Amino acid sequence: MAYNRASEKDNAPEMIERVVYLNRVSKTVKGGRVMKFSALVVVGDGKGTVGYGLGKAAEVSEAILKGIANAKKNLQKVVLAETTIPHEVIGIFGAGKVLLKPAPVGTGVLAGGAVRAVMEAAGISNIRAKCLRSNNPQNVVKATMQGLLSLRGPEEVARPASCRRTRRQRCAHRPAGPDRPPARPPAAPASPPPSSDPAGSTAGQRQRWRHIPKV
Repeated sequence: MAYNRASEKDNAPEMIERVVYLNRVSKTVKGGRVMKFSALVVVGDGKGTVGYGLGKAAEVSEAILKGIANAKKNLQKVVLAETTIPHEVIGIFGAGKVLLKPAPVGTGVLAGGAVRAVMEAAGISNIRAKCLRSNNPQNVVKATMQGLLSLRGPEEVARPASCRRTRRQRCAHRPAGPDRPPARPPAAPASPPPSSDPAGSTAGQRQRWRHIPKV
């Protein structure tokens, strides 16, 4: 069977790529400083799948390509409610803290640059967002992703609490099998220590000799 790589590439869904931040970094070595560029990139299909990646290279274009490749390796599915999110959520990562609120149709993306890039790549077109702490692009992007991944759909919310029993509750209702020994009976309470006789102790002997009259 022939493998056609070109046809697979043509059938692949078109990804949305957003460069969030470009930075010039340096590394001090024995011979001096080595200058490179780092690129933070967000990739998504616009239908609830989004990921981010960081790439470093000597050229800007190579750093962006590396970031895109790393972002495609870390794609994750996000729960959506049509064009917004199901409920309000707060994402925290390191010093970054992002508040995400659902919004009605026509509101648009009311968010900053880093959060806006994640929302556009995920396909969210109506949302309110605000950075509550650090404005570092990496922390903001990671906090936004943490908030999106913590969203729960209506099926998960409607799941009864009885389905989420603990291990102890499950084992309590499980009958003992033929090869399994019966449950060990509860241990009997420990008996109290014997009462000490004051006459037999050293203090009791001293007290007894005190009452003997001297001859």
